[in-house]
Amino acid sequence: MSALLEVVGVSKRFGGVQAVKDVSFSVLPGTIKAVIGPNGAGKTTLFNLVSGAVALDEGRILFKGARTDGRPMHEVAARGMSRTFQHIRLFSGMTALENVMVGCHVRSRAGFLAGMLHLPWTWREEHEVRRRALEAMDLVGVARLASADAMSLSYGQQRGVELARALAAGPEMLLLDEPAAGLNMRETAELAALISRIRDRGVTVLVVEHDMALVMSISDEVVVLSNGEVIADAEPSAVQANPDVVRVYLGEDEDAEAA
Repeated sequence: MSALLEVVGVSKRFGGVQAVKDVSFSVLPGTIKAVIGPNGAGKTTLFNLVSGAVALDEGRILFKGARTDGRPMHEVAARGMSRTFQHIRLFSGMTALENVMVGCHVRSRAGFLAGMLHLPWTWREEHEVRRRALEAMDLVGVARLASADAMSLSYGQQRGVELARALAAGPEMLLLDEPAAGLNMRETAELAALISRIRDRGVTVLVVEHDMALVMSISDEVVVLSNGEVIADAEPSAVQANPDVVRVYLGEDEDAEAA
């Protein structure tokens, strides 16, 4: 089976800090792969490189067999890769539904001029965008919040809206950056079940996460970073038994990450 995502020899430096160094791994379609490591290991920088938010210095990133490194984030998204962020990024002054509908527009055809002219086909497309947004919200469990001001929602609810927005784009791959951050135990358990359901619907998932119980319960494979380098890439049970991983998680100092 061919990999959906291939990261090949990727490196990124910020000034004098080597945030990511010669990182390589792949993600098979229909799987959940986790990226873990201590604070400062380079996880968020790696995510930013994969999604196109940051330009790499060396290496290649291939999605569905085509290179995406060097392409802007919106083009990567249009190819079928959506992401959430470590810090929630919702639009103020908009309802939860309107925030989710923004995610659909990465694949919509209507431009600014067509929308201003209120052409009939743009009405049909907007209706479809609304339907897809509500469907994504229902999957995540936040459909009842559709008309609420997004900024008035609780932290966990805002997380759900952000995830629904990423799903509304209809991605083939979903990148989740610390989705369990700030969630309680019940919410984290619900998140684990949701991520598994998303995978079962045919969406491949790459997730950065600190919650090891969550990672080990949902992941098919785990890649471990330390000081910007890969020290393990295997099934969860093998990663847990890896002496290098055990050593890193016992508290060795890590260099500070630059992003």
